[in-house]
Amino acid sequence: MPIVSSNRVTGGPPPKIVITCRTPEWDSDPDRIRANQRHYVEVLRGAGAEPILLNDSSTGDERGTAFAEMDGLLLSGGGDLDPALYGQPIDGSRGLEPERDQLEKAAWDAAKAGHKPVLGICRGLQALNVFSGGSLVQHLEGHRTMQRTVPAMHPLRLHPGSRLARILRPSDPAGGMVRVNSYHHQGVRAADVAPGLLVAGTSPHRDGELVEALESADPDEFVIGVQCHPERADSTPPEFARLWTVFVDACRPGNRPLGQARPMETALPSSSPRRAAAEP
Repeated sequence: MPIVSSNRVTGGPPPKIVITCRTPEWDSDPDRIRANQRHYVEVLRGAGAEPILLNDSSTGDERGTAFAEMDGLLLSGGGDLDPALYGQPIDGSRGLEPERDQLEKAAWDAAKAGHKPVLGICRGLQALNVFSGGSLVQHLEGHRTMQRTVPAMHPLRLHPGSRLARILRPSDPAGGMVRVNSYHHQGVRAADVAPGLLVAGTSPHRDGELVEALESADPDEFVIGVQCHPERADSTPPEFARLWTVFVDACRPGNRPLGQARPMETALPSSSPRRAAAEP
């Protein structure tokens, strides 16, 4: 059963996707930041998009122009969000990027107001959860890559019937397990999930299961976040190439959100209940 309708738009000009990111010159290792940003640019171009890098030193006019032109939004990886955004004092957060927080909240608001698709990567998953009213675990032990050359890896369990499962495994959307990289020291637990978001994937941790994929509960809205870094092809399962293609196709003007076809949603049984907000 297809996950998209046959009348989707695939031609025309490439959709413009804004990538929110850190200003390289503000980092102690600007070359590393530029290299990281190139991963996003290359994978989006490879999927048929026109990437627009928008960093936290951009002017108000530059932001306004980018938001007006964007067909989709990519919230990229980076430092920690200010815990004041979710009503907590600093307790393990580090490397805060307040200017980046402001940029991404404005970008998120513009995307939501314009009904544009949003994909969050690592910090981006955390950001979309916080901007939607959720919170974070400020520090996790043993869940972050400490060496830049060899990433830490762990399993990600896809929830049956989730959009993410249908995107990654269209012929077998009943869930399953994939191994993903891990570059984060913060996370989301079930109790931290914002209203309006559904858990799409989880990973084990010694302090309890972590939510490592989220998606919108609204079937007419494309909002997906993953805690891993699927732009790093050397440590990412090949199934994630579909995530980039589906996201870019969803950003094409005239398309409904891909991976959200109603017939498939109603046809798929779910082995476990999923919720739009955290249960106590």
